[in-house]
Amino acid sequence: MAQDRGWRKWFWVPLGCGTFLVLVVIAFAILMYALRGGRREEFSGFGSKIGVVELQGVILSPEETVRQLKTFADDESVKAIILHINSPGGGAAASEEIYRQVRRIRDEKKKRMVASIESVGASGAYYAASATNKIFANNASVVGSIGVIAEWYNYGDLLRWAKLKEVVIKAGEFKDIGDPAREMTPAERQLLQQMIDNMHAQFIAAVADGRGMKADDIRPIADGRVWTGQQALEKKLIDQIGDFRACVEDTARAAGIQGEPNLVRARKRTRSVLDVLIGDASDLIPDRAKLMEKQPGFYFLWK
Repeated sequence: MAQDRGWRKWFWVPLGCGTFLVLVVIAFAILMYALRGGRREEFSGFGSKIGVVELQGVILSPEETVRQLKTFADDESVKAIILHINSPGGGAAASEEIYRQVRRIRDEKKKRMVASIESVGASGAYYAASATNKIFANNASVVGSIGVIAEWYNYGDLLRWAKLKEVVIKAGEFKDIGDPAREMTPAERQLLQQMIDNMHAQFIAAVADGRGMKADDIRPIADGRVWTGQQALEKKLIDQIGDFRACVEDTARAAGIQGEPNLVRARKRTRSVLDVLIGDASDLIPDRAKLMEKQPGFYFLWK
């Protein structure tokens, strides 16, 4: 029996130590990946490159798109950048920030910026596209929607039906503007309308500036409606009908790239298990600040 116990001891001790070392190595690898933010640029090949930045879905934050744009702007081997768009727009400020980064690269870095609209390039997404040197879209693409929207649900009737009352203590007449538990006052509606009109004017001016047109040329078609790619071409909202491949070939020629262009993409940040464990899960778990958000937001968004 003693001999049997000794054999088991020499079997399990090395096995346990080996397992522990493997777990340590895995944990270290996860930690290093998390500290790097999970970011790694997907560059392949040599010579001149065209960077491709995907602008997909509703624009909630400009951070990732701006990061990718800046990465390619600072890389001398990237001769041009294509903003590949399939988005109905999103937050007003977020869309504007992407627009400004595109303009900065175009005007200060002197690097060619091109937009390729796939299915939808509307509102805030079109805002960003208008800052490029050239815009491509398919015949049936949805383009435009130059307008601003703010909306929310009013559940005041539901509260009254449930015999609940909201208690608000405030200093400042407009501190709780947009409170969904009550009707909006005429003064509040006028104030919000003035803000939206101001943002709309900014949108029109930015598109006109980016497209090399006058605001008076944009204003008649800036009523929030969308156009097909074919209609948008007639109204000078885009420059050429063509798919992504046509956009790539045209961009390569304009950038002086010989032969088949080398397309590169920057990988998006990914969340590791450790991110969640150390608290980088803010968009997975609603915090108190998010739960308290009930004010209207302003959006360059086609709905």
